[in-house]
Amino acid sequence: MRAFVITAPGRGEVQEVATPRATPGSVVVAVERVGVCGTDAEFFGGEMAYLATGEASYPMRIGHEWCGRVIEVGEGVSEDWLGRRVTADTMLGCGSCRRCTSGRQHLCEDRFEIGVRRGFPGALAERIAVPAKALVTLGEIDALAGAMVEPGGNALRSVRGAKVKPGDSMLVIGAGAIGLLVAQIARAKGADVHLLGRSARSLDFARTLGFTQSTTLEDLDRSIPFDSVVDASNAPGSPALATELVEPGGRIVLVGLSGTPSLIDTRTVALADVTAVGVLSASGGLEETVELYASGAVDPRPLVAATVGLGRVAAVLAGQRPEGAGAGPKIHVDPTLL
Repeated sequence: MRAFVITAPGRGEVQEVATPRATPGSVVVAVERVGVCGTDAEFFGGEMAYLATGEASYPMRIGHEWCGRVIEVGEGVSEDWLGRRVTADTMLGCGSCRRCTSGRQHLCEDRFEIGVRRGFPGALAERIAVPAKALVTLGEIDALAGAMVEPGGNALRSVRGAKVKPGDSMLVIGAGAIGLLVAQIARAKGADVHLLGRSARSLDFARTLGFTQSTTLEDLDRSIPFDSVVDASNAPGSPALATELVEPGGRIVLVGLSGTPSLIDTRTVALADVTAVGVLSASGGLEETVELYASGAVDPRPLVAATVGLGRVAAVLAGQRPEGAGAGPKIHVDPTLL
């Protein structure tokens, strides 16, 4: 089958690779759509931290935001899965350690991460094999929304971490895909959402989604008492900014990661009685994200600017925007296209 493979920093190509088969406890999925994210771009550029720690290495097959249809089941897996449209949890724990058995398998020291960690092949291919226990049924939501469930799960867990209540004021730092999904989910739960971005293009797009309170830092009204601040950016100074902008006694949520250390003065946190929450992965948030999409409470599809074939992935990872792309921040890949 055809798959996109990163062979070295800044180099990737479509290769013919072995077609996966369903082993005991697993299924094979025909991939319909895959999202390209910042983590993928970091692997392509060679900056992703796992490359330095040895948790990932080239050649590697990326792709962890995806959806498709089950076409083969392995021994021990119910045939009821056949034909179902699914996605899956990226984080695959060992299943037996203390973290896994306490419901924190996404923090398992020995975990695999689909398309990310310890060589588990990603979904930028015509087929992907995954453990059946990781599957999440998509029901009737379409492929665009299906491939947005994984980033949506990260956003949902961020909103949960903020403990949003109707009427609360939330500031979201970062107007990319995760930030916009955080904003949509928080709005659906009754929050008064403000967005902080850097470019006029991203802020203009946010306003088309109804987020009229979208601004740059220079124009931000700092008198607003933000009950929570979510950092969904990759700027190293944003976590410290979040601690400065949140209302005393409020909550900051850190879901974005910068390529260099982000420093926070803990005196600011302690003296304002601020709670800081970190979010790693969509684990535990996928099913509710599907429900939010299916109900129409959150619509991720406008965030997708274009869909390309496998042959265009390297260009996208290098920062090229497809011709005719819309204003949204997300690029999708259809592995059936060249």
